[in-house]
Amino acid sequence: MSDQRQRLLDVAQAEGRLTSVVGAVLDRYGAVWAGGAGDAPGLDGQYRIGSITKTLTAVLVMQARDAGLLDLADPLSAHLGDVGYGETTVRDVLAHTSGMQSEPRGSWWERTRGSDFASLVAANDGSGRVAAAGDWFHYSNLGYGLLGEVVARRLGVPWRVLVSERLLQPLGMRATSYLPRPGAQPGWSVDHFTGIRVHEPLADTGAMAAAGQLWSTLGDLVTWGQVLGGARPDVLPADTLAEMQRPVTADYGLGLMLGVHPGGRLVGHNGSMPGFLAALHVDPDSGIGAVVLTNATTGIDPRVLAVSLIEGDPDAADERPPPWRPTVVLPPEVVGFPGLWFWGNSAYDVRWHNSGLELRPIARGGAVSDRFELVDGRLVGVLGYHRGEHLDVVRHPDGSIRNLECATFVYTRKPYDTLRPT
Repeated sequence: MSDQRQRLLDVAQAEGRLTSVVGAVLDRYGAVWAGGAGDAPGLDGQYRIGSITKTLTAVLVMQARDAGLLDLADPLSAHLGDVGYGETTVRDVLAHTSGMQSEPRGSWWERTRGSDFASLVAANDGSGRVAAAGDWFHYSNLGYGLLGEVVARRLGVPWRVLVSERLLQPLGMRATSYLPRPGAQPGWSVDHFTGIRVHEPLADTGAMAAAGQLWSTLGDLVTWGQVLGGARPDVLPADTLAEMQRPVTADYGLGLMLGVHPGGRLVGHNGSMPGFLAALHVDPDSGIGAVVLTNATTGIDPRVLAVSLIEGDPDAADERPPPWRPTVVLPPEVVGFPGLWFWGNSAYDVRWHNSGLELRPIARGGAVSDRFELVDGRLVGVLGYHRGEHLDVVRHPDGSIRNLECATFVYTRKPYDTLRPT
């Protein structure tokens, strides 16, 4: 099973073009397996966890409810005064059934320095509503920004202090923090066609912090997974946890994503922020779960990988793709080649990947059909129908690329562009 799980991480790193990816499987007693691929830091490497933060915010709300400081049926205005969406109940915000807009107005909150709460509510007056409360599930980051202020006012200290004093310290989650610690993993985005990495911005999200600010590690998230799996009733009583796990909509409870795996049901959350993806999902009946963290904006579905780690992959082949290596500089011989091309009407995703040019037919799911590598300055097929053939470039009189050609196969930027006069 350990080898099967490691293979899943190796494949995710290679196919998802991940600088690093780490994963752990847990039960109610702690981690039972952990691994990594790429430039992986281990159990103590800190990553941004994005919306897994919402599960901590939801627990703070439920603690305040259990202490008699609020009711889930309360409108937000009962705690925040005259604000946009003030008529929405705490319960609807927790469950993303409030009907409020998904994102706060203004610059992209995940990538820009956050404002204070007064600025947040001034910019979001309730006119962005997309549905009536209770009509349907509509994920709202804005709603969790408002919930962070609700618990701050009910409990008398800022949200970031509440998280530390009421959750992280009692649980011994010392590696989880509001801002990254020294040595935290950098956030990366990978150019789709060239494989060149760029750093993603790091922002203190301010009044939106309760929706996705926190940084954590595999080790600490194993501990939080034990909370969601019911192993820490001192932090979250069993009845309250069960209430959070009950479906409000098909796939969401009160602050928790709901799902299934072959062995039973799952509760937890996914997370994403610029440069990072994360997932934590636990079977509340058995206490078995998994955590996945990676420093990449795209490349994998972290929940799918987490569930796969729980189950293992007994049908996986022994072969593993070579690890992905980021492109440092695109060779001059292939500048202008990566991108979207067409053979007739068939679209191809053409990427520079691990020192080779790969053709991926989009209609066939994007699997590699042909690969070319540089030999004496020319691209020579090493895989697929074009193996052994040369891929050549045809240029316009001004030197710009007109099309690519390999053994009469013509690849153009527009469908059937070869039928048009030059």
